[in-house]
Amino acid sequence: MGPKKTKAPDLHVTIAGVEFATPIWTASGTAGTGEEIERHTDPSKLGALVTKSVSLEPRPGHPYPRTCETASGMLNCIGLQNKGIDAFIAEELPRLQRMKTRAVVNIVGNSIDDYVELAKRLDGQDGVDLLELNLSCPNVEKGIDQGSDPSWIGECVAGVRTVTKTPLVVKLTPNTNNIAALAVAAEQAGADAISAINTLVGMAVHHWKLSPRLSNVTGGLSGPAIKPVALAAVYKIVRAVEIPVIGIGGIANGLDAAEFLIVGASAVQVGTAIFRSPKAPIDIAQQLSDYLAQMEVESVSNLVGRLEA
Repeated sequence: MGPKKTKAPDLHVTIAGVEFATPIWTASGTAGTGEEIERHTDPSKLGALVTKSVSLEPRPGHPYPRTCETASGMLNCIGLQNKGIDAFIAEELPRLQRMKTRAVVNIVGNSIDDYVELAKRLDGQDGVDLLELNLSCPNVEKGIDQGSDPSWIGECVAGVRTVTKTPLVVKLTPNTNNIAALAVAAEQAGADAISAINTLVGMAVHHWKLSPRLSNVTGGLSGPAIKPVALAAVYKIVRAVEIPVIGIGGIANGLDAAEFLIVGASAVQVGTAIFRSPKAPIDIAQQLSDYLAQMEVESVSNLVGRLEA
């Protein structure tokens, strides 16, 4: 007789009534709407594809240069470039509908009315499993001011909740002194889940040219450098709300993902690592599975919130 075969750990997770094959998703803005990542890997192996932000009107984004490598991370000031909701529904949504993975559509607006209208346009659309409300972009005017105000977050989520039955994920900013209060406001207004964190505000200077390295001067810092901040934020949010939390920030391997799950996240999003390898989320899911097997944990859900503190 050969060695006994052990059953692979179960990576399925359920969030807001929607089942995902793995808890490893892409992060908004790092995999477009699937066209780029589809060229290099199999999207069906993703837990979910989270789209780049979609706005009502087309947005050109900021001028170049708008990305910059930093120590253990990167800065970006893309400025939410996208073709607008009409083009998204006509050109991008059909791709999401045929891709064999869950799709989370990230939406962004300049006002509460914008978010409401976007949610209304996407309500009931085939291929949209969840909506992620980007209430936290540091690269647009008032993005931080609005996103760090619990009252505004509550009003925005409540408005969107009235026009759609699609599960709502609210993406929060770390650029605040009380991220838990933002999460509570979102939950009380009808959010089904929280995703955190968005990027930190950062800056890089070209010391020979005496100029900023980004056209917008400041940008959003992402990558391994922000993982400790993200872990602490998820830890705080999980203890403040009853709804699931999706962790984001510096996840580069399966052990990084495991750490977010241990502190209480139900799923994670992978962002900057995708720029190094488009198949990073799939590799991370396999690495997480290997870790669970080593820990003799049969289901990934059994790892969630296991922090002994």
